Amino acid sequence: MKTRILTAALAMFTVVAFGQKKEIRRAGKAVEKGEYKEAKNYLQQAEAQLTNADEDEKADFYLYKGYALIGTGENVPTADLMAAADAFQKAAELGHDDAQQGMMAASNALVNGAIADQNAQKFSEAADKLFTGYQLNKQDTVYLYYAASNAVNAKDYGKALEYYEELRDLGFTGEETVYTAVNKETGEVERMANKEQRDLFVKSGNYTNPKDEVSESKKGEIAKNIALIYIEKGEDEKAIAAIENAKEENPGDVSLMQAEADMYYRMDNMAKYREIMEKIVEQNPDDAVLYYNLGVSAAQMGENDRAMDYYKRAIELDPSMHNARINLAYVILAKERPIVDEMNSLGMSKADQKKYDQLAEQRNQLYRDALPHLEKVLEKDPNNVEAARTMMNMYYQLNETAKAEEMKQKVAEIEAQQ
Repeated sequence: MKTRILTAALAMFTVVAFGQKKEIRRAGKAVEKGEYKEAKNYLQQAEAQLTNADEDEKADFYLYKGYALIGTGENVPTADLMAAADAFQKAAELGHDDAQQGMMAASNALVNGAIADQNAQKFSEAADKLFTGYQLNKQDTVYLYYAASNAVNAKDYGKALEYYEELRDLGFTGEETVYTAVNKETGEVERMANKEQRDLFVKSGNYTNPKDEVSESKKGEIAKNIALIYIEKGEDEKAIAAIENAKEENPGDVSLMQAEADMYYRMDNMAKYREIMEKIVEQNPDDAVLYYNLGVSAAQMGENDRAMDYYKRAIELDPSMHNARINLAYVILAKERPIVDEMNSLGMSKADQKKYDQLAEQRNQLYRDALPHLEKVLEKDPNNVEAARTMMNMYYQLNETAKAEEMKQKVAEIEAQQ
């Protein structure tokens, strides 16, 4: 009697295991045919008894599950991508020979999904997908970098900080050699997949001017972002420590100096900001943007003469920098307020009238000094309504009525277009 019971139990177990194995095989065939919905149905049937399967069967199950969830790789829900990545990892842990290829498929699907999320401004989902892609292959540190960037855009600073600090600890630089050549037919510079491809294209005669360019290190950017997140969190001391640690590893790194300057700017420490920026200028004396930024900080500190000098230098280096011209004009006009205040404080005596006329001429001279810069701005940016309106008011003050009316008409035209 006992023997019969044992035999019956074993028979039942054998039937279940056989059925389970059959469902897994069917799922595999469905995946090969691209019948992913059908594959999911078979896998769902097999999953109920998965604990009774051997390791090879489990490995197959997870491999097929990963592919069934990814499907064609288009418009895959985030949850399915994450589950697919997890399934492939389990298949790899169980020793499946094809798991690595599946993990690559999952990684590609995750990255493509992340790009779509970025374009749709779904930054949090993009960050999660990129981080999962990085976890599938820890060599793909660039995915971790972009995961951090998306986390920042999502304002998930805790997650971004975690990712950036891991990048820092890994010594990530993001440097890579980019291989380019000029397409003779289009005249465009094209980036090649690798040196071999680029050299082959050049050899064919269809491309010229091959170049190898090393991209800029992202260490400074990472250090800056760590510091800025700490500032955002109100932890200024940690922010300063983050920059100092980075500077110890990379003394003289201009990108780090810029990051430190940006940090002090965010802390509203304009004196420290300017001190560092001036050191950067010493190393880059022909950088118009640096002088422009110094002009901004000097103006914020009320040092208008110094700001004017910086803006003028920026314009000398880059005559097309109309933002510097706008700011220069406004710094000049900032000197108007104390003159007007003094004019309003005068009485009616002859001495006061004489002083009033002198001050009025000083004010008019400010207008004459500022006008050429705003005229240049309108040449480059004819729809700059603020520049046109400011010029209109100055022409009226200078009694140049014809020019003032011309600017009034221009202001009306610009506003009608907006």
